[in-house]
Amino acid sequence: MSLKILFSLLIGLLITSCSKVENNLPNIVIIYADDMGYGDLNCQNPNSKIPTPNLDKLASEGMRFTDAHSSSGICSPSRFALLTGTYHWRRQHGIVGAFGKPFFKDSDITLPQVLKTNGYTTACIGKWHLGWDWEFKNAPSGKVMQWGKMREVYLPNDIDWSKPVGGGPLARGFDYYFGDGTINFPPYAWVENDQFIEVPTEAMNLDKIGFETKEGHWEFRPGPKVKDWNPYDVLPTLTKKTVEWINKQNQEQPYFLYFALPSPHAPIIPNDEFDGKSQAGGYGDFMVQTDWVVGQVLKALKQGGMEDNTIVIFSADNGPEAYAWERAEKYGHFSMGNFRGLKRDVWEGGHHVPFMVKWPGQVKANSISNEVISQVDIMGTLASITGIELPENAAPDSYDITPIIRGTAYESPLREATIHNTYESIWGIRKGDWLYINDSTGGHRKLPASFKELTGYTHFDTKGLLFNMIEDGEQRINLYDKYPKKIEELDKLLQEYRKKEY
Repeated sequence: MSLKILFSLLIGLLITSCSKVENNLPNIVIIYADDMGYGDLNCQNPNSKIPTPNLDKLASEGMRFTDAHSSSGICSPSRFALLTGTYHWRRQHGIVGAFGKPFFKDSDITLPQVLKTNGYTTACIGKWHLGWDWEFKNAPSGKVMQWGKMREVYLPNDIDWSKPVGGGPLARGFDYYFGDGTINFPPYAWVENDQFIEVPTEAMNLDKIGFETKEGHWEFRPGPKVKDWNPYDVLPTLTKKTVEWINKQNQEQPYFLYFALPSPHAPIIPNDEFDGKSQAGGYGDFMVQTDWVVGQVLKALKQGGMEDNTIVIFSADNGPEAYAWERAEKYGHFSMGNFRGLKRDVWEGGHHVPFMVKWPGQVKANSISNEVISQVDIMGTLASITGIELPENAAPDSYDITPIIRGTAYESPLREATIHNTYESIWGIRKGDWLYINDSTGGHRKLPASFKELTGYTHFDTKGLLFNMIEDGEQRINLYDKYPKKIEELDKLLQEYRKKEY
């Protein structure tokens, strides 16, 4: 055999070997629901009025966490935390407003960035809501009366649509983006990568949307939109684009897909074919459609032969919106499950979210973990699984929960503590069985009298709150006066966490 032939064979073996190593890296798909309550899933609420067969199946094929938490009780902060492994309050507490600046510092290291650097193709499809660097021609030229006050708003001619929109997903490590930004925020238009597919030429008329919701209000903010924009097209279009993107992937190239759903967030707009599919009104039907969308993604993975080498993570950004109070009274469906509070609250229902992981052959099917985890743990965990060494100061609040999902030995509780927070005024800290809240309430809104009567909730008058979450997950028995040393310990630890800067 000639040296030339031998050299060619050795090169071929090396290429084949490298391909096998690369091919062993799992694909990663995160499906992130919007304003979905823990009790909306049939598999974790025996009294649910909503069928969720695809999510139930996903749970049965992997591990379901019963004590998982988002960083915040609202949208943008939780998304930032998931993508950076950093508590949101280290940057800001509030959401990114319409035409708001990026939530990120340019020094922030994101999950898609580290995966892309290590050979992954990365894509974000759906809701972004983490800000862009907009090119404004001038200050807002429009004025609209909304929520009892006159608001200045950008109109189509105030923005330079010809330039790429920076600061968005492509600037944070994603190779590809498709979405409408945020379904109830302007501009109401499709963005692909960093360009608008069609330029908005009209302003959203809040009095004449042209369609009706199936429940609640539109929740739209005023601003530019493309002609004939139809909100009912958003979820179906995103689903189609996601399936198409998955079908285009090469099985030899690992990929990361972050599919951020706009549902079941308001506006509650299930497509007509889902009407009446639940016993929980329009929201319940929207949940049925959301479940169907998850099923379409799982089906695409299976049909493409990618199911066995793909980690699928499903969760939600925070608890259900305030419509859940009326839904519980009217239909007997409790979106928050047995937890107290809703979206925005530091009460458990504001941030205690669905969370499940499927990874065939690696995560035991039909397994359940009661360990306290946070969505900030996703980045550290995926870095560990893929063998990526994170840069210094990356994912500073993220714990590696790989031992939990693989079913190997670990010391519980795995997290030293977990911080619960939405706005700057109220903070909670969970350590082991104990939860301390530094206020007399964990709520940011007054509980309706009718819901209070329905549930038997009472108000507390102590300076702070203390609950044993194992014995009292519904947060009904305040132990603040009984354990002053525990209060002192947890308050001190909370302050130590808050003082850390990254």
